[in-house]
Amino acid sequence: MESSPPTITVQVKFAGRTIPVEVPAAATTAELKRLLQPLTNVLPRGQRLVCKGKVLQDAASLSSMQVVDGSKVMLIASQGLHQGDGPITKNSSSSATSVTRASKVKERQTQKPEAVVGKSRAERWKLTGVVALHDCDLKAVPEEVWDCGPSVRILDASNNCIKEIPHKIAALKSLNKVLLTANDIDDENISWEGLSCLQKLLNLSLSQNRLVSLPSTLGSLTSLRELRIANNRLDNLPIEIGSLKHLQILIANNNRIATLPSSIGDCESLTEVDLSSNLLTELPEAFGKLYNLKVLHLRNNGLTSLPSTLFKKCMQLITLDLHGTEITNDILRQVALEVLSEEEEEEEEEEEEENSFDHDSYVGLLAA
Repeated sequence: MESSPPTITVQVKFAGRTIPVEVPAAATTAELKRLLQPLTNVLPRGQRLVCKGKVLQDAASLSSMQVVDGSKVMLIASQGLHQGDGPITKNSSSSATSVTRASKVKERQTQKPEAVVGKSRAERWKLTGVVALHDCDLKAVPEEVWDCGPSVRILDASNNCIKEIPHKIAALKSLNKVLLTANDIDDENISWEGLSCLQKLLNLSLSQNRLVSLPSTLGSLTSLRELRIANNRLDNLPIEIGSLKHLQILIANNNRIATLPSSIGDCESLTEVDLSSNLLTELPEAFGKLYNLKVLHLRNNGLTSLPSTLFKKCMQLITLDLHGTEITNDILRQVALEVLSEEEEEEEEEEEEENSFDHDSYVGLLAA
């Protein structure tokens, strides 16, 4: 049995905390930076590592720079070259969006009293089909909302402090738009079983909450056109997202998504995707199946390359945002050259097939 390569533990000081990082003893500075990326939210090219007064060079091995087990390394981050909500600091256990939301709620509380739901309002909801409860300092959705049943088409409870979406939401079977942006909803207090009953739902917004994961039941919302899940704590998207054949807009920026399922290529109607400020290092080749894609935002990720299929098959793509990634103009030129080379090879093969067909037809005519 082969023994594993020896490792060392480096103590990295950053933003008021010390991060122990285990790396192979033969690792380079560049490899250490890649390991630090998900721990600090700082992109490798935005990291400057200093040990014993010397700046560590990317190509140099740690041992050649006298970095050994227990060595202390200081990380200096360049402004703007980060992912998510910014560098992870000692006091960043709660997200910046939550702090902002709390301050807004406090400001509203000084301006107006708690919202009171009266009978006339409930009747108005049923009459108009619109439940407008945004910016009402609510801690829960009023019970009167669930009593409206199938008469409600739009539920807007954004910018509150709502913590729970119960199964009762299933009673609002005619809902086509649910806006729950900027609340305090977490995984344990949202009934996806209830949401999955909303088969007419076209627009779902859960941005700026406390979600860590999305369940497989998301795939049952087959009528969905827009999904907004930005500024949460999501680390992945479920495989079942591929079942959303009619999804046109996916906004998932400012999360901690490290990988994407290849099934995203089955979302054939997508025209706009925002995955900015995540932890992505690559995109699946299946992105090339998104023939209708027009806008793709990928800024502030750890991407070093793009699949050639993106340029070869996504012919409607007009906006590609790569700011703050590791992708340079040289890399884009290389991808473009690869695409052109593949296209030329395909054209040559087609010409050979045509010539072969013409020759066989000519021989057949002479034999006749």
